[in-house]
Amino acid sequence: MNYFSSDFKLGILGGGQLGKMLLYNTRKFDIYTAVLDDDNKAPSKIACNDFSLGDLMDYDAVYNFGKQVDVLTFEIENVNVNALEALEKEGVKVYPSSKTLRTIQNKATQKLFYVDNDIPTAPFSRFGYTSEIKEAINNGGLALPFVWKSAQFGYDGQGVKIVRSVEDLDGLPNVECIAENLVPFKNELAVIVARSASGDVKSYPVVEMEFHPEANQVEYVICPGRVDKTIAKKAEAIALKVSEAFNHVGLLAVEMFQTENNEILVNEVAPRPHNSGHQTIEASYTCQFEQHLRAILDLPLGRTDSKVGGVMVNLVGAEGYTGNVVYENIDTIMKMDGVTPHIYGKKQTRPFRKMGHVTIVHEDLNEARRVAEEVKKAIKVISA
Repeated sequence: MNYFSSDFKLGILGGGQLGKMLLYNTRKFDIYTAVLDDDNKAPSKIACNDFSLGDLMDYDAVYNFGKQVDVLTFEIENVNVNALEALEKEGVKVYPSSKTLRTIQNKATQKLFYVDNDIPTAPFSRFGYTSEIKEAINNGGLALPFVWKSAQFGYDGQGVKIVRSVEDLDGLPNVECIAENLVPFKNELAVIVARSASGDVKSYPVVEMEFHPEANQVEYVICPGRVDKTIAKKAEAIALKVSEAFNHVGLLAVEMFQTENNEILVNEVAPRPHNSGHQTIEASYTCQFEQHLRAILDLPLGRTDSKVGGVMVNLVGAEGYTGNVVYENIDTIMKMDGVTPHIYGKKQTRPFRKMGHVTIVHEDLNEARRVAEEVKKAIKVISA
């Protein structure tokens, strides 16, 4: 099929920043795109050919949108999977598939998938409702501390809480959830794996992620991760095993823990471009967004190695500020060598909302990390 400057239509479910950055690359290749999102001010609206308003969890909205395109992909997991399944039966290519997404959408199902496929992951217990957890603690069936995770609809640090006492359960939503052993770990790592429709597979270098202690969001992504080569190889091998088990098409970001004993445990996965791959835009031969397109359109996969060391800094709304966004001191960071800001196009800021990111590239990774710290201290996402 001719995708370039043709009648081919690519549909994208979700119009957020990941969709916007994916659209940079469809523009580069002159691929016709349609986007569905429930926000008329979604960042992707300015970059696609057709924009439709609709609820991604609504069956009819997703089904009717999907009938108008040749290939359908998504930039967020919270979409109506039954509609995707119906579209596949009618010949629309959906990548990653509804089967892959159905497993990943539910964290309990995802964890059981790892157990069934002999993929190392932290021990866990599954509960139909959060209210059942107190009884399990009282009966000795569950020990503190643990990590509570909502089975569905968790995103950007939401739906996750470390529970150190019974009182920490108060106020949590009474939903299907898991209680996962609190793993002592040295590092949080990630590997992005690309798999084409023909089954070609390539993986990106292992990255190291540093998280904000309160918001449970990534603050820095460091590529390559500052870990021993044997650890990097082990993480890559496990990520490839996860990819093979899902048999997905597109990108799969595999987030992992490196434990104090140097075990590698899979935390969770995302079947799409991911925060842990943003540095690839400046630092890699093929950025993750172009690679996702190559994979779902069954084009040759690009090189995944890095041209230079890269560090990504997330720009999130500062605490205490809500309203029209102002990027304070952005001119200061743009004076720094190797620094590139990416602004997502969200007009309203609020505490910890992802508003953009900054990539720092340098031949010396330690220098890139030092500059990243300067960037983090200098720029503030506030409101007017």
